[in-house]
Amino acid sequence: MTELAAAKAALKTQAVETPSWAYGNSGTRFKVFAQQGVPRTPVEKLDDAAKVHEFTGVAPTVALHIPWDKVDDYAALAKHAEQRGVKLGAINSNTFQDDDYRLGSICHPEASVRRKAVDHLLECVDIMDATGSADLKLWFADGTNYPGQDDIRGRQDRLAEGLAEVYERLGDGQRMLLEYKLFEPAFYTTDVPDWGTAYAHCLKLGPKAQVVVDTGHHAPGTNIEFIVATLLREGKLGGFDFNSRFYADDDLMVGAADPFQLFRIMYEVIRGGGFTPDVAFMLDQCHNIEAKIPAIIRSVMNVQEATAKALLVDGDALGAAQRGGDVLEANAVLMDAYNTDVRPLLREVREEMGLDPEPLAAYRASGWASKIVAERVGGEQAGWGA
Repeated sequence: MTELAAAKAALKTQAVETPSWAYGNSGTRFKVFAQQGVPRTPVEKLDDAAKVHEFTGVAPTVALHIPWDKVDDYAALAKHAEQRGVKLGAINSNTFQDDDYRLGSICHPEASVRRKAVDHLLECVDIMDATGSADLKLWFADGTNYPGQDDIRGRQDRLAEGLAEVYERLGDGQRMLLEYKLFEPAFYTTDVPDWGTAYAHCLKLGPKAQVVVDTGHHAPGTNIEFIVATLLREGKLGGFDFNSRFYADDDLMVGAADPFQLFRIMYEVIRGGGFTPDVAFMLDQCHNIEAKIPAIIRSVMNVQEATAKALLVDGDALGAAQRGGDVLEANAVLMDAYNTDVRPLLREVREEMGLDPEPLAAYRASGWASKIVAERVGGEQAGWGA
C-alpha cells in the first residue's frame, strides 16, 4: 500500500466525538447570546449531532453532560441516537454548578458534600450502564483561593479516596478519564492542575483510569505534544478534549489559534501508536457567537486536516535526519508535511465514503438550519446562563 493510500485508509477510520453542550447556548462570564434554532432537549441535541455525522462521516458519537442532559429514560435516549445514526459517547459529570460546591466537591472539607459529589459520579456510572457508554469523564473545579484556606495534602487524600470509590464501581469495558486544568475557578491551588497530578492519581487507581489532555488547559509555552508523547509511552493517554485558545481556556474551535500545534499533537499520536479507538478524540468547545452546527463541522474538518498532514510525514526520512543529527533536514521533513494542502485528499476520502466532498456547503444546502429555526419555537433552549 502506498503512503497516500495508507493515509486515506486511516482517515476513513477516524472518529471525533462531538459534545452535546456545544449545540446549546453558551457565552462568556458576562453574557450568553441566544441563537434561533438551538436545541431545547437532549433529543434535539442528538438530532443536530446526527447532521454533523451525516456530512462529515467521522462524528459517530455524542458526549452527554449530566445533569444538563438528564432524562427519565437513558435507554430510550440511546435508542433515539441510534435511529439517527449516532451513538452516545462519554458521560461527563458536573460537580461545579451547585451552591454546595463553593469550597469544592470531591475535595470539600465537609464529608456530606463529598458524599453528594461521589454519589453524583456513581449516578453517572449508572447512566453509562444504561446508555452503553464506555467512558466516564471527570473534571473538578476544586481548589482554593487563599493560602491557608484548606489543607493541600488533605485535599489530595480526599480526591484519592473519592476517585477510588468510583473506580471500583466501573464495570467491564468501562474506564475513567481524568481531566486537569491549570487554574480557574480556583486561583491559589487547583486540586488537579496538571497532567502530572492526573497521571499520579490514575497510576495509583489502575488500568481503567487514564488522563484526558485538553488542549486549552495549559500554561502559555507548554509543549503539549511532549505531554501526549509521555502519556502514550506510559499507556495512560485516554483521550483529548480538543479546542483552541489565545489566552486561557477559551474553548474556541480546535485549530483556530494554532493549527501547527494540532498537527504536532496528531503526529505524536500517530508516532506513539495512539491512533486507535483507545484514545478518544473529543471536541470540548462552546460556540458563543458563531452558528453551532457549522462551527462543529468546521472543527471536525480541522482535526481531519491536521491528522492527514501528520499521516503524510515521511517517517523514514525524518528518522534518518534525526539519527544523522541533521537538524534543519529533520525540521524540513515535518514542515513539508505540514505545508501540504490536504484538502484535495480529504475531498477524495469523502467521495470514496459516499459523502459530499464539501461538508459545510452540503450542510448549508440541506435546509436543516432553516428547518430548526422554524420548528424550535417556544420552550426553554438548552445552555447555561450568564
